[in-house]
Amino acid sequence: MQFSLLSKKTIILIIALTTWIVWLTFLGIEGAFSHLIHYWQIVLTMLFGSMIAGGTSIGGGAVAFPVFTKLLHISPHDAKIFSLAIQSVGMTAAALTIYLTKIPVEWRVIPWASFGGVFGIFIGLNYVAPWLPPDILKICFTVMLTSFSVTLFILNQNHKRKKRLISIWGKSEKIACFFAGMVGGIMSGLVGNGIDIVVFSVMVLVWHLSEKVATPTSVILMAINALVGFFLQVFIFDDFPTNVQHYWLATIPIVVIGAPLGAVLCSKLHHSTIANSLIFLILIEMISSFLIIPLRPAIILSAVLSMLLFSGLNYWLYHLPIFTLSQIKK
Repeated sequence: MQFSLLSKKTIILIIALTTWIVWLTFLGIEGAFSHLIHYWQIVLTMLFGSMIAGGTSIGGGAVAFPVFTKLLHISPHDAKIFSLAIQSVGMTAAALTIYLTKIPVEWRVIPWASFGGVFGIFIGLNYVAPWLPPDILKICFTVMLTSFSVTLFILNQNHKRKKRLISIWGKSEKIACFFAGMVGGIMSGLVGNGIDIVVFSVMVLVWHLSEKVATPTSVILMAINALVGFFLQVFIFDDFPTNVQHYWLATIPIVVIGAPLGAVLCSKLHHSTIANSLIFLILIEMISSFLIIPLRPAIILSAVLSMLLFSGLNYWLYHLPIFTLSQIKK
């Protein structure tokens, strides 16, 4: 059954109204509007950030992180926790919209990448994050995005027809999804998002999946990973600062509209438009990161090494299917 545009609007409205009722019941009318007014800058930021999160594979961090750390003077640690917390709401709303409106998704990727993501985000939060400086983490993530954007740009100069399903689904594909999910989960534990762009990269570069399918798939993965990460952050590591709780409560009613709208908008765009929009957002993210992060020697060295590593990895991933198929033919 195909849903009309009106049905999609209705689904988004139902999800939003349900969330708003719970939100108002929890805070009360006076408390709810007090949060919206007091934290209006964060609310405004997430109005745009949530649409980007629901409609692309890079998450709302492309907008939120620079604004939070540079303009609002929120620590990178708190920005990461907020990212996981708010995505557990916004991305879940977008994922429900994707499922209910039957937007095409490569569902076989979800369980394997999610399983890897559970391990990854635990490793990232518990073992890696405490040992690495936030500015180095951020620059490495930015360079990873930048390297992928260059590869995606080159890939889209080739106008071959993109696939809507992974052609062969076997043990190797399942293992690849698991490890991509684990790497992405570690990134999510370090900067608040990552499993979406890592698995998206594998789907697009290795299996030449259309961005129209890879993007909603990555949104669902990020929703699951954010829920797991938020649970770990609150109940296992007992680290959910009061100020982050207020930011979260203030932005909940906004992201349950913005993220689903972003998901629906993405489903109506051509795959090349999605790719170009993604490249543009990554460019903004890169420029803002280099402006807000002091370029001390360790940062420059980390950026150079990360660029070499991720560029080589993307090149290898892009050429991996051709090599594999040629070996099978022999």
